[in-house]
Amino acid sequence: MFNFEKLEGWHKTIAFADRIYDLTGGFPGDERFGLTNQMRRAAVSISSNLAEGASRSSNADFARFIELAAGSLFEVVSQATISKRRNFISEEQYLEVYSSAEEQSRMLSGLRASVLGYLRESEPLSGSQLSTLNSQLP
Repeated sequence: MFNFEKLEGWHKTIAFADRIYDLTGGFPGDERFGLTNQMRRAAVSISSNLAEGASRSSNADFARFIELAAGSLFEVVSQATISKRRNFISEEQYLEVYSSAEEQSRMLSGLRASVLGYLRESEPLSGSQLSTLNSQLP
């Protein structure tokens, strides 16, 4: 088993990508090389960045890949908003994607903080600690 496969968050990002594939399967055919492709690629990129980052030799490198994964997650949220506005997905489907993205965003933030040594196991990350963490990343 590879290290990244031990991350609960990686498994959640795989399930998220599966859900995005399901949702975009119903998009109009003329979106095949547009929004459908963009959303799928961004969703797949989340888990891919976690996997690639876990192979890096330094925690700072891994943290950077976690940041890239978060960026891809935010891309999916933006694309889901456009999809909802274009009536490609329902409000309910949009809220499902959004809720899942919020959960994953928290997970990624916590993982990044943990990788960089900002968290003790029983201590939640405060807003000011998260701001400090963000300012110190490359």
